[in-house]
Amino acid sequence: MLTKEAVYHRPKNNFAYAYDKDTLHIRLQVKKNEAESVRLIWGDPFTWDQDKNGVWKWKSEEHEEMTLLGKTELFDIWTIALKPPHKRLKYGFEIIAGGEKLIYTEQGFIEKKPEHTGGYFTFPYINEEDIFTAPSWVKDTVWYQIFPERFANGDEALNPEGALPWGSTEPTANNTFGGDFEGVIQNIDYLVKLGVTGIYFTPIFKAFSNHKYDTIDYMEIDPQFGDKETFKRLVDICHENGIKVMLDAVFNHCGYEFPPFQDVFVNGEHSKYKDWFHINSFPLKKDGKVQYETFGFSENMPKLRTGNPEVREYLLEVGRYWVKEFGIDGWRLDVANEVSHDFWRDFRKEIKAIDPEVYILGEVWHDAMPWLQGDQFDAVMNYPYTSVAIEYFAEGKVTASEFINRTSEALLMYPEQISAVAFNLLGSHDTPRIATVCGESTDKVKQLFTFLLSSPGAPCIYYGDEIGLTGAMDPGCRKCMVWDDEEQDTDLLSFITQLISLRKTNPAFGNRGRIQFMEAAAEDEVVMYTKSHEDQTILFVLNGTDRDAEAELPENAAGGKCVLTGEKVNGPSVKLKPHGIAMISY
Repeated sequence: MLTKEAVYHRPKNNFAYAYDKDTLHIRLQVKKNEAESVRLIWGDPFTWDQDKNGVWKWKSEEHEEMTLLGKTELFDIWTIALKPPHKRLKYGFEIIAGGEKLIYTEQGFIEKKPEHTGGYFTFPYINEEDIFTAPSWVKDTVWYQIFPERFANGDEALNPEGALPWGSTEPTANNTFGGDFEGVIQNIDYLVKLGVTGIYFTPIFKAFSNHKYDTIDYMEIDPQFGDKETFKRLVDICHENGIKVMLDAVFNHCGYEFPPFQDVFVNGEHSKYKDWFHINSFPLKKDGKVQYETFGFSENMPKLRTGNPEVREYLLEVGRYWVKEFGIDGWRLDVANEVSHDFWRDFRKEIKAIDPEVYILGEVWHDAMPWLQGDQFDAVMNYPYTSVAIEYFAEGKVTASEFINRTSEALLMYPEQISAVAFNLLGSHDTPRIATVCGESTDKVKQLFTFLLSSPGAPCIYYGDEIGLTGAMDPGCRKCMVWDDEEQDTDLLSFITQLISLRKTNPAFGNRGRIQFMEAAAEDEVVMYTKSHEDQTILFVLNGTDRDAEAELPENAAGGKCVLTGEKVNGPSVKLKPHGIAMISY
């Protein structure tokens, strides 16, 4: 029997969307393990035939078999890709479950398919301007996040007052060490050797703090990092080495010392900038409490009123300026979910008019489908994908089955072309260091990077994670990069470098490969999945336990080769040490 209330489809978002100008992807949700098969009933809305009695009836095409795309804890997701001749579609679903055949349409379940189109789901037309398209280069990019104050000090003459010797003490919320653009330039060869092809810089604009998320001037480089000439040279050098550059835009709020806010603070209701902010009453401080909206509860970060035309134009010009004048390749948008959709629609139009290949990445930590309709962001920071990987491989908080289910949910959350450019990460300036989360177990860190770099999406490495840098939550995760080889985990560095190379050179390993989890192995707390592209498949076997494990291999993999060493696999199974990894190509 089919659990009818579990069946779900919506002719929009991630259940029905245009993949390209000719192709539609259609998905259907059914309760897990209930449907034996699902077929799509489809046809052109305007194709009708007369029967022998002269009655006009809608002509549907032959039913098309759908395939099982993925499984979550509760549901199976079935899918089909098809090319309707006239780019429009009426459709329903034929579901076989427990020997019973049911027809599912927009009007619910019926015994036989309707003879008219009124009850069917509708995809009216594939309009090319509505198709979600992200920059072509992103899905082949390996990002590297740099917190400029802590990566490298290349010009000590720029050091802010009170800067400490490099790495001489633990980071605090207020101390500085003099990281700058010259430090990045001097270490470009390191990044090239590692294999990264994109740098994401946390804010570089003039600000009070060491993290620079409290902007004073959006049009000026913070003097401790260098000047505009140095930044332009940095961008050019990155581009010469095949590295894209993405900047961090803080448009939800500004810094306390932002001149328009200071004008309001001094002039109160008479300030011409009073409508730039969300002010509840004057004066701005009363009885020890601020009378304006802020980011979180930080009075040093007043929230900007992006609906104000002057504020909007100012921030849009910021976005335009750094793209036009310096050729940056992307914007990462801080606290993006607290800014209006209306503003982001304007932002996208303005930026894409200058260069459609600029990557627009929103900081959204949850299901972000409302921002990913093709009119706002190209991607979001994929924390749902990250969190369950850490809970399984690093912390042991979830079972292998739970990991597979939640990872599948994250992969199925968006249309396929969106998942291909999702910004995947293990850590950032906002989270504890991955080595620390793993209890400084290099084996666990290797498992996480194997999963990250073999996953769909655009992976990002937080500076220093590749050498085993440790640190607790902010500010501990923002310590100085270690440049002494003897203090680096060079084995981890070599391993991650090899994974990046595989991702870039092996289509099945990288973003061309289609991922498929194998649930049977999860019973022994082993995660097993394949990545397939054309005639190549790579099997990944990851032991998430503290004990030795032996995993039975699929028949084809038994004669394959180890991806890392090239050695032939012998036997029907593979033995893994605790938190061990096997990668087999066949």
